[in-house]
Amino acid sequence: MRQQERVVVDARVARKVPYFSQWETPDMTLAVVAEGAQSALLKDPLWASSGASSVEDYARWAGNLCGMACLKMVLAARTGKIIPIMDLAMGCREYGGYVEEVDGRIKGLIYAPFVPFVRDRFNLAARVVTGISVADIADILMQSEFFIASVHHSIRWPETEPPAKGGHLVLVTAVDGNSIRFHNPSGHVDATRENAEMPLEVFERFFAGRGIAIDH
Repeated sequence: MRQQERVVVDARVARKVPYFSQWETPDMTLAVVAEGAQSALLKDPLWASSGASSVEDYARWAGNLCGMACLKMVLAARTGKIIPIMDLAMGCREYGGYVEEVDGRIKGLIYAPFVPFVRDRFNLAARVVTGISVADIADILMQSEFFIASVHHSIRWPETEPPAKGGHLVLVTAVDGNSIRFHNPSGHVDATRENAEMPLEVFERFFAGRGIAIDH
């Protein structure tokens, strides 16, 4: 079993997974933390690359698009194509993966509708996984190519104690022994964005025990 796991991990290391932030300018994370996405992202100079019709629309949505950033990375790795994040979000909304409340707030990503969305639009085989421990992620990556994991957004500061678990999504690409590797759509510096690594026991403090597996 350990030998098989090494083969899987080595294959994954050999495959470059592009990184994308959930905001068009990755360096805006600290401003988002300080001011809130709807205020800070009105100053994102690259907002139009999101595919949004206005900077206001972009700022309203971007705080909810960690799951779409993970999908954008998966699609880029699989196909080489880069799809604007708002295009992905609007498609997912059609399936019920996002719901706009009457007061303008956005609910999502909702996992269950995400599965038929990526199946129909991108021919991806995805499945919702719940009730797992961090130790189960290695087994998931034996069967699946990626795991989109629900963590607390403060995982960018692994030395902290999160106030809760879940609410943010990261793209797990590998588990090697006691270490997990992932792309974080809202990392605040390079080391916490692309190929962030941490011990499994640290990841567990932030991990909500659920996510979405995307098969080979």
